[in-house]
Amino acid sequence: MLYLAFIFHMHQPYYKDLLTQETNMPWVRLHGVKDYADMILMLEKFPRIHQTFNFVPSLLEQIDDYTNRTIKDKFLELSYKAVPELTREERDFIRDNFFMINPEKVIFCFPRYYELFYKRKQGHQFNDQETLDLQVWFNLAWIDPYYRQNLPQLSRLVAKARDFTEEDKHICLDTQTHILEEIIPVCRKFQATGQIEITANPYYHPILPLLYNTNVAKEANIKTILPKPAFAYPQDAQTQIDSAVALYKNKFGASPVGMWPSEEAVSEHILPFIMNAGIKWIVTDESMLFRSLRAKKRDTKLLYQPHLIKREAGELAVVFRDRNLSDMIGFSYHHWNTKDAVEDFMKHLENTAAAFKNTDILVTIAMDGENAWEYYKNDGHDFLELLYTKLSESDNIQTTTVKEYLNKFPAKKQIKRLAAGSWIYSEFGKWIGNAAKARAWEYLAIARKELQDMQDRGEKIPDLAWKQMYIAEGSDWFWWYGEGPEAFDELFRRHLSNFYKLIGKQPPDYLKTPITC
Repeated sequence: MLYLAFIFHMHQPYYKDLLTQETNMPWVRLHGVKDYADMILMLEKFPRIHQTFNFVPSLLEQIDDYTNRTIKDKFLELSYKAVPELTREERDFIRDNFFMINPEKVIFCFPRYYELFYKRKQGHQFNDQETLDLQVWFNLAWIDPYYRQNLPQLSRLVAKARDFTEEDKHICLDTQTHILEEIIPVCRKFQATGQIEITANPYYHPILPLLYNTNVAKEANIKTILPKPAFAYPQDAQTQIDSAVALYKNKFGASPVGMWPSEEAVSEHILPFIMNAGIKWIVTDESMLFRSLRAKKRDTKLLYQPHLIKREAGELAVVFRDRNLSDMIGFSYHHWNTKDAVEDFMKHLENTAAAFKNTDILVTIAMDGENAWEYYKNDGHDFLELLYTKLSESDNIQTTTVKEYLNKFPAKKQIKRLAAGSWIYSEFGKWIGNAAKARAWEYLAIARKELQDMQDRGEKIPDLAWKQMYIAEGSDWFWWYGEGPEAFDELFRRHLSNFYKLIGKQPPDYLKTPITC
């Protein structure tokens, strides 16, 4: 039997300014109403489909900010604001920013939204009604089709299409909050039935091997440009894991069994931290398997089984994703006709099942659970529903959570030493591979030493300062250095500046200047 494990990774960077409680980026809210609960609710029609979902704790924390109404979201505030009260600057902001969604797959599907899009391209200044319609359409279009079709108040707005009222707008925006409130209950409900498994992720999405020591990057690529001084705080890696487990217990009522290491970044050094936290399995890229075993070529006999790591700290199972199949869904099939894409994917699986006839194997699809779908027609629903239908009808393919599979088929083949690397090119260059990235790590190391010095002197450190440091350790800031966008550079430097303010010091002048190569 071919067992198929889908693992969908749900993540957004930590956008909130801890000192002001403000966020200038709406992506937690907008992806929250488009990509999380609906991915699970879709499974109601397909009871044979079992899946695993990874939620980054800092994402869940930011969702709580919205449901508790404690965050200041500029996009949301300008959406709620009555049009006659908007300043010219605010009107311009709405016109310039409320088309930030896939034009071809979303905007072009709604005539009024497309009309406004075209007028903006022509340099048209919007009147009051056009501005109000844009406020509604931006927020309505981001809501997943599942809700637009199944919630009467939203389907009515879609049908109305134009000439919205302030009351219409409030209905749309209030419904967004209700959808966000539904995410955790939906997760708990489906996990209780065993149809899904929820996994943990290090709290603020850090690259664990690089927290252990940035010099580990040389193990994956000897040519890596390293920061001076090195960043080396293994205790922070342990804290990021332990705090994630604690939040998971609080949200889901039990300890997590599985963990998705941020960016599927692994190394031998971080294994004790994961084992000490009680985690039983992790997922990473297939390249890490072949590097660990020093295999000279891709070998699906090795790939399509879990592997076991036995160390002094305990035991840990590792599953390795099929990169080709994962990337076909993540990056390629949205270009295809839906029927052809599903048939192609099923053909790959059926050929694999035939090749491993009379053998139980595990094929793992591990991919981003958010960003891929905005490039698909109907936010991926057409593709996923047809795929789930075909999988439900299959006699030789069975979907499974990773926990289910490991309970039935425990990992046996051992890995003597786990190679260091990530899902991108089996190394860490995406986060530490150029001069700008190295400089960002240097700034982080200098700030982190402030905490260490305070500890050594026995000084009390505010909890919020620790939190701010852990936020700055996230992978997202380093990803973009030397590549853009500038907003992430600004946000990283703001996080570090806030850190210095929280420990009662003046932020260094260099944090006022963009980090560039």
